[in-house]
Amino acid sequence: MTAEPVNPVDAIAAALSRLRGRRQHQHPHGMHEHGPHEHGPFGPRGRGGRGPWGPDGGMRHGAPAVIRMVEALAQASEPLSVSGLAEAIGVDQPRASRLVQQGVDRGWVRREADPDDARRTRIALTDEGARLFRGVRGERREALGRALAAFTDEESAELARLLTKLADNWG
Repeated sequence: MTAEPVNPVDAIAAALSRLRGRRQHQHPHGMHEHGPHEHGPFGPRGRGGRGPWGPDGGMRHGAPAVIRMVEALAQASEPLSVSGLAEAIGVDQPRASRLVQQGVDRGWVRREADPDDARRTRIALTDEGARLFRGVRGERREALGRALAAFTDEESAELARLLTKLADNWG
């Protein structure tokens, strides 16, 4: 029995998502857990009502850590601890805790007791969070499909192969 061919858009989106979750950039004073755009044109994170949401309550463009959190929870086989979530999205534990609180406030995630250790909590995606994930994933794949329109089928397949190899071998 042969495996079905993988759609290059799906393979590229999966590889990019895996690479995004491992991203950290160097700062002169050490490693920072955020991507380069979290302080970008939308101001500082989480101060004075700012953060990833605009005045209309919608998500601001430039909130990659929040999106990575929702993606990681959607793709996990079970709820994650805060430290497991931090590792999955490439941030430190205090940043993951802040992201979880933002997600709880927005109704995208919930805390639940860990059945193996009553002292710990796990983070799970809510139905609203799952809807957000499907919307973000759909928008990303549409944009990726538009970008790949200029590629031949062979070029798209090669890009998918190379990005997957890079994600598999990223430190």
